[in-house]
Amino acid sequence: MTPRRALLALPALLPAGALAQSWSPSRSVRIVVPFTAGGATDALARIMAERLGAALGQSFVVDNRPGAGGNVGTELVAKADPDGHTLLMCTIGTASINQFLYPRLPFDPVRDFASIGLVGAVTNAVVVHPGVQANSFQELLALARRQPGRLNYGTPGNGTSGHMSGEYLKFRTGVDINHVPYRGTGALMPDLLGGRIEIAIDNLPAYLPHIREGRLRILAVTSRERWFAVPETPTVQESGVERFEAIAWFGLQAPARTPQAALERYIAAVGAAVAEPATQARIRDIGASTLPLMGAEFDRFIAAENEKWREVVRVANIRLD
Repeated sequence: MTPRRALLALPALLPAGALAQSWSPSRSVRIVVPFTAGGATDALARIMAERLGAALGQSFVVDNRPGAGGNVGTELVAKADPDGHTLLMCTIGTASINQFLYPRLPFDPVRDFASIGLVGAVTNAVVVHPGVQANSFQELLALARRQPGRLNYGTPGNGTSGHMSGEYLKFRTGVDINHVPYRGTGALMPDLLGGRIEIAIDNLPAYLPHIREGRLRILAVTSRERWFAVPETPTVQESGVERFEAIAWFGLQAPARTPQAALERYIAAVGAAVAEPATQARIRDIGASTLPLMGAEFDRFIAAENEKWREVVRVANIRLD
């Protein structure tokens, strides 16, 4: 074999792990967040950007591209050059729910993406402005029944887990409250703090500082069990809505056709990052919990979530344009 042919044959002779270690980003990497700054998606992306930058020796920059329930930023990544330098901080909405809500998505959430890893999960919370005359979830339901169609609940956008949780609550309880979609938690928060909207149903982390300082009141969480960050707050299930659970989750994906060596390097780096006690502590500090499922395990998790949310959307009869 000539020296040139030996060099060309070398990748075929190396084990997959060695190939993965041989790939590194050659310039700054963009992590697209399909929501505005200030929410759980953004916070987790910034933690991962810092840890991946330290591990891979390049800067990782968070690029917020909100709109259409996360579809705008997700489409951007689906159509990006699959060279390993553009990643998506995906959510339960972009990777699972939206395909059942929107009849004409500009991307295929399965075909157009390669899974890297599941990073974390958060509960949704039912949060109200202090001016709302309800000190418990049951009192909020009673108020909504006395004033049908008068109360409004905000979410970070159509198709988000907050929206789905709200519509599922409406279906299960029969209350008539109006959905007001915002362009992310950062846009919703000022209106809730100012009393221009009464209720928010959204990922818990961004609301924790305001709850702890008394500017907002939390009435319930949507997880199956009480959430570690607010252990005194009852679940929706405890408050009388049986078998109710809605957890939001977040992970990293790359465009389909991203080189396998790049995917393996990212899977290893993300897995190592979420296993670090310091990273886990930072994630818990924002009210989220680590949920480390990498590569094919993440694919199987998404498939199971698809089965669940397909049925929820069908039962709740929600369709978005």
